[in-house]
Amino acid sequence: MSTEHAEGGVARGGVLTGVGGGPGGGPTILRILLGAQLRRLRTARGISREDAGYAIRASHAKISRLELGRVGFKERDVADLLTLYGVTAPGDREPMLDLARQANAPGWWHRYGDLLPSWFEVYVGLEEAASIVRTYEVQFVPGLMQSPGYARAVIMLVHGGASAEEVDRRVALRMARQERLTRPDAPTLWAVMDEAVLRRPIGGEQVLRAQVDHLLELTELPNVRLQIMPFHRGGHAAAGGPFSILRFPERDLPDVVYMEQLTSALYVDKLEETDHYMQVMDRLCVQAYSVSDSKRFLRDLRAELPG
Repeated sequence: MSTEHAEGGVARGGVLTGVGGGPGGGPTILRILLGAQLRRLRTARGISREDAGYAIRASHAKISRLELGRVGFKERDVADLLTLYGVTAPGDREPMLDLARQANAPGWWHRYGDLLPSWFEVYVGLEEAASIVRTYEVQFVPGLMQSPGYARAVIMLVHGGASAEEVDRRVALRMARQERLTRPDAPTLWAVMDEAVLRRPIGGEQVLRAQVDHLLELTELPNVRLQIMPFHRGGHAAAGGPFSILRFPERDLPDVVYMEQLTSALYVDKLEETDHYMQVMDRLCVQAYSVSDSKRFLRDLRAELPG
């Protein structure tokens, strides 16, 4: 069961390379941006990670993690690195020190930190900062589109032994993630779902009926597009499984592809790989029902369900 569906599990692998750009988004993006700037300064001066680590009383591995934005920044460490890299003018140093302070501010999801493995916290932070989220699903309704009852049923598949309070908090986290869809800075959400998702009565027919109603409501939002991949289309471009593509408003940030397996998650941002996934997503959108036909499919399905 993937974390996107149940917020749980243990990651075995992941790749997220450092990137650059201007400030924006949440603390996850800010850490990536600051790390990328520090990496550029270090390489421009020809300083090794080992020497940079020595300057802040740390290992070269920590410098690598800092430059990838995978850990928080101590303001003192940033100040020492800036000095090592020859950035001494107050006008040049202060913006980066301020970025370090902002990057250490906890995101709204921090209060759910006890429920989230660190690798999924990264995803929530990226999702919060994204301007476009494109996702393809074959088994479950995407987390950003789940109704409360459906989310609870999916969460219980993995966390059936959890306390009622924990399950409630996991549902609340998922609903909190969805709030951004109706905010002024709402991202574009473009989802393609296999028909099998809507034929599988997770939680029972009443839960599925409420979920279909929820999807119909979401498709009325100007920033939400939903397409259904019908059974009769046979094989299609994404036979390998579900994935999401996140795009950011910061010009220099690359797209990030996010994929999950049973106990792992992978983040990919290499251009040659993300371009391939984007091409697959584009083909899926051509092969699937159009947005209007997908709405018609949902209305017809709703009419089939009792109640």
